[in-house]
Amino acid sequence: MTALAHQAAAAWGRGHAHLQFVAGRENHVYRLSDASGDYALRIKRPGYRRRAEVESELQWMAALDLAGLLVPRPLTSLDDRLLEEVDGHLVDLLTWLPGRTLGAVLQESSAPAIDDLFHSLGQHMARLHQASDAWTLPAGFSRVRWDADGLLGETPVWGRFWEHPGLSAEDQRLFGHFRSTATRDLQGIQNRLDFGLIHADLVRENVLLHGNRIGLLDFDDGGWGYRVFDLATTLLKFTESPGYPVLREALLRGYRSVRPIDLDTLDLFLALRAVTYVGWVVPRLGEDGAPERSRRYLATARELCQRYLSLPPGTEQ
Repeated sequence: MTALAHQAAAAWGRGHAHLQFVAGRENHVYRLSDASGDYALRIKRPGYRRRAEVESELQWMAALDLAGLLVPRPLTSLDDRLLEEVDGHLVDLLTWLPGRTLGAVLQESSAPAIDDLFHSLGQHMARLHQASDAWTLPAGFSRVRWDADGLLGETPVWGRFWEHPGLSAEDQRLFGHFRSTATRDLQGIQNRLDFGLIHADLVRENVLLHGNRIGLLDFDDGGWGYRVFDLATTLLKFTESPGYPVLREALLRGYRSVRPIDLDTLDLFLALRAVTYVGWVVPRLGEDGAPERSRRYLATARELCQRYLSLPPGTEQ
């Protein structure tokens, strides 16, 4: 893959730059360094996203950069394209954002700092939504849809969570009941929910802190969705943390200081976000660490679905 990365870098006139592999899942990501600075070279997994979807992602990121958000900025190739194809792989080149991940910073932050941090993160999320609404979409713009069908339909964005092979009979009943109830509830309220472009993956690894600035990474899963889904995505991994009530209140207060949002459905979207991970892990069960990750996802989804349905643990349908 490194040889392919050097070949891809040449499309931007950087074929002899230093490359350091940093991540590999949906994208193989290399840190590309030369005299002009550091960049992120992303080599897409074939078949994960259509060309139009990746081009739309890059156009969106460029628009957010122009709006003043700290996001990776796409660079055009020698042929003046944001996206190139090399040996059947779609490839792009982005500016490299400095800083430390939210997860690393939280390991050492005091409670007051955490409050300030999540308040600021809520503001940045609201500004992302605000800037996306203000942007005039280019012709042919195409991104995934985290709508009712994309979350609960027959072919959800991240897979049929109710068919996870590790589900017990009780889990199958629980998730089936949650799916039918959530579908009914969402259909009854979706016309009044704030819907538009969302990041959809603002987890602690995709939030960078650099000085007093917050950077937002990894728009791979960004697309059309309910704005409260973005808030739920950020909050989900902290629901069992002792500091959860404080950071939740700070995040929501920060968001609402920039733009209004109806939060009555947050518990629904926390449960919806939790079950998406149950579907996501199914095709990855053969990866290292996947069984433990799967057990964790199932436990979280089970708890949040039970909570939404007002079922005490162990109650059967």
